[in-house]
Amino acid sequence: MKNQIPKSSSIGKNVIIEEGVRIGENVKIGDNTVVLKHTHVGDHVTIGCNCVLGIKPGGNKRMRNIQEKNESLIIQDYATIGNLVTIYSSTEIGKHVFIADHASIRENVQIEEGTVVGRGSIIELNTKIGKRCTIQTLAYITGDTVIEDDVFIGPCVSMSNDKYMGAKEYELKGPIIKEGAKIGNNATLLPGVMIGEKGIVGAGSVVTKDVRNNEVVVGVSAKKLQK
Repeated sequence: MKNQIPKSSSIGKNVIIEEGVRIGENVKIGDNTVVLKHTHVGDHVTIGCNCVLGIKPGGNKRMRNIQEKNESLIIQDYATIGNLVTIYSSTEIGKHVFIADHASIRENVQIEEGTVVGRGSIIELNTKIGKRCTIQTLAYITGDTVIEDDVFIGPCVSMSNDKYMGAKEYELKGPIIKEGAKIGNNATLLPGVMIGEKGIVGAGSVVTKDVRNNEVVVGVSAKKLQK
């Protein structure tokens, strides 16, 4: 079955759109982009050049077997996808989300309305990101992370979800970052830590334990900043 591309949409040179893809009205797709099957693109979406969208996850015996919640990659209305971006299947990109060049987003990820994902950022599988978040350049969001609304994550922030670094069986748990929290550039968050509402983690800090609501922590390992 041949895909129906609305006349209002603009498709660049050498674009591949597999069967079963849905393209909305007023969509722009740049040159050399590949849109794989089960991808749904909403109205007024802009997609840059050299992207690959709807990738099926792979791996080997040492990697965990992921049960996808939904085969489809869904990109909602007015989203903007930069150049050289890769997004896997069973992920949902909300309305007015902006994803900058070179970003990579894995399977089973949800990014809600108005969030910005910076250049070269990596968002791993099974992660949920709320509304109006800012994730800046080269941030690494580990798998199994929860980020609530209005969170700011600075450049080169790093997170982890495996407490024992593969040495033994462990339920993988990324950080939980509550509404309005701010993480400074080059900070490191260890597995399962919770950053409370409007909590602040200073630049370069290493967070090994929970941060309370409205608390400011700095240092290695991070400690509460006295007023």
